Amino acid sequence: MKDFKKYYIIPASPEFVYLALTNPTTIQLWSGEPAEMSTEPGSEFSLWDGNIVGKNISFEHEKKIVQQWYFGDQVEESIVTIKLHPATEGTSVELRHTNIPDQDYEDIVEGWNTMYFGALQEFYEEE
Repeated sequence: MKDFKKYYIIPASPEFVYLALTNPTTIQLWSGEPAEMSTEPGSEFSLWDGNIVGKNISFEHEKKIVQQWYFGDQVEESIVTIKLHPATEGTSVELRHTNIPDQDYEDIVEGWNTMYFGALQEFYEEE
């Protein structure tokens, strides 16, 4: 198991970034894929046509999102924590993803950098 931590700068306010990460309609706008998402703790979510699935653990409006990501029958929980901090350039996103299976690590990191936060950066840069 491996952990991943990285900071991203998104050129939008924490309010807009939070909405982009929690509202299924907005997620579809920047990801190009239908999304199932709710801000109800304990609810399940599905992104990228079911390629990312898990359970929402907790939300702190416009500040923090905590989710469990599912990797098959993995025993140890893989937890994603996203913290949003106001920054001069918009929002500094602090990402921490724990207990990533070794065989999935490179794909997950690439996904965070390009498909997830890379796509979100591009979405707000184009506006």
